[in-house]
This record gives sequence, structure tokens and C-alpha cells, in this order.
Amino acid sequence: MIIRERIEQLERETLSPYAALSTNSRGRERPEEPCDVRTVYQRDRDRIIHQCKAFRRLAHKTQVFISPRHDHIRTRLSHTLEVSQIARTIAKALRLNESLTEAIALGHDVGHTPFGHAGEEVLHAVYREYDPDARFHHAEHSVRVVTALEREGQGLNLCRETVDGIGSHSKGRRGIAQVLERERPLTLEALVVSLSDRVAYLNHDLDDCLGAGLIRPDDLPAECVEVLGARYSQRISTMVSDIIEQSEGQSAIRLSPSIIGAVDALKEFMYERVYHSPPMIEERRRVRMVIESLFRLYMTSEDALAAAVGRVPESTPDRARAVCDYVAGMTDRYATDRYVESFLPGGVVL
Repeated sequence: MIIRERIEQLERETLSPYAALSTNSRGRERPEEPCDVRTVYQRDRDRIIHQCKAFRRLAHKTQVFISPRHDHIRTRLSHTLEVSQIARTIAKALRLNESLTEAIALGHDVGHTPFGHAGEEVLHAVYREYDPDARFHHAEHSVRVVTALEREGQGLNLCRETVDGIGSHSKGRRGIAQVLERERPLTLEALVVSLSDRVAYLNHDLDDCLGAGLIRPDDLPAECVEVLGARYSQRISTMVSDIIEQSEGQSAIRLSPSIIGAVDALKEFMYERVYHSPPMIEERRRVRMVIESLFRLYMTSEDALAAAVGRVPESTPDRARAVCDYVAGMTDRYATDRYVESFLPGGVVL
């Protein structure tokens, strides 16, 4: 028996009856010969880490603070790693497939734009000006990245369960009860990642804001502190422990009513005091200027678009799709540099 087969046998013997077994995967779009050492989900995880350029660019993409000057502020990559670690902890405790969970977590944000959700909102709006039937959403674009854009258009050829989990992780501003009621991904592992995403971003965004002095500890709602804890580690531990306790041995992922209420209260606090705060609104205005200007440049200048993507699609919708893909893939720094290069005077060398 080869190593992969031993791992698959171990999964059958030890994982929960509700776990996604590697041998039961719905497969890949393009069939491949199995690996002697790794299961299909282990290969998905490795492809995202080793072959996905969009994954590497997350190190230079905004989480909350746009173009932060502080070395310890989270980036989209550090957020992804925190989501992965939280999700793996939950999956291991619930005897779910840890490799699938990790693959989904590592790939869930590879479609994010520069400048975080501010960039996403602007890109969606300007994209629709050129193609009213189109839309941009980072979760959908993450799927596009792993299926159609990476490896010079070949995609990573991930398993259907991994792609489904990547595409179904986004929750917007919905409360946890709505998420649990409405989301129907193919696997429990995908739902674990979706909840871990919220556990991670609420806590690390709050931690970054406290460190930056944007909010103070005594600003936090009393309910959140009383139920979840006053410290960063306490809050994460409380949320993760509750998910495990409420979901163990169940065919669904659950949380207790008190934790749901406290987490939703923390979410609303963060939206009101941080995500939609006056400083962030001003930053979004600047982001709009950069994203809109670049998008219009590549739509109107064939030379600029050809230099950027190597081709100039004939129809307006096709061109808008190519421009959207290109701008979405930019890091914060690259987008800023292209804006400065294209729209600000650089002086004349005599």
C-alpha cells in the first residue's frame, strides 16, 4: 500500500462521518493521475502555496488599513494565514478533513483587489459602466483566479470541493444565524472556513485598530467584553471553543445563541466605528480615484492595455473583462505606482 492509500485509509477510520473524504471527492475539471504520496486535497493546498502567484501577492494587499506604514499591521496574506490556522484547529477538533479545510482557507481571498473592500466596491462600479451585465465580487473572482487565470490561463485544476469552498466563503454583513441558515456549500469544511474568516477578521482588525489608536478598549460594547473576553486571545478562544462544543458530533456547524449575539454585536461595532468611519471613507475616496483612473486608462488606450496584458480584445465587454482581471490582480503598491506613472508629472530628463 502506497503512502497516499494509507492516508486515505486513515481518513476512513478516524474522520467524522460528516467529513469530506479524499476518496469521495467529486474530482477535478481535468482528470489527473493520483499522487503516490499526497491526497487530492493535499495537492490542492500545495498548488495554492507553490503555484498560485495571486496567493503570493496577498502579502502586498490591504486588509483594513490602506498602505499602512506600521510593520505589524495585518495584510491580506497574514489574514489568510490566521483564517487557515483557526479553521484547521476547528476541523481537527471536529474530525473533519484538515487538508481540504486548509486548501479552502489558503485560497479564499486570492481574488481580492488592491486596497481591500474599498477597491472591490470601486472596481465593481467602474466595471459595470462598460458592461452593465457584469459584476465584480472577490469570492467569485477568487474562483476565476484558480480556475481560469493562474498558470497562463490553465488554472490550478483544483478539486470541486476546494473551488466550491473558495467561492462560498463570503458573508458580507449578514449575521451568523443567516449565514448558517442560508449557506449550503458542498462540505462542512467550507462552512468552517467561512466562520473562521469572520472570527479572524473581527479579532485581528480590532487588534490592529487598538494598536493604531483608532479605538480604545473601553469603546467596546459591554456585551462583547462580557461574553467574548477583553483580550485578543480570549475572544478567539471563546469563539473557536463554542463552535467546537456546539458542532461536535453534529451534521451541521453551530454556535450558541449568546456567542452569536456577541459576535454580531462586535461585527456591527466594527462596521460603524472602523469600516465605515470618516477616516476610512476618506481613504475610499482616494482609492476610487486610483482604480477608476487606471480602469479608464486601459479601456481607452490600446497601447497601455497591450503593454499590460499582451492583447487588446475587440469587444467592449471582453476588453472590460481583461482590464478587470488585470486591475484586480494588482497589489496596493503596484496600483499606486501605475497611477503615479500614468497621471502625475514625473519631470523631464534633459
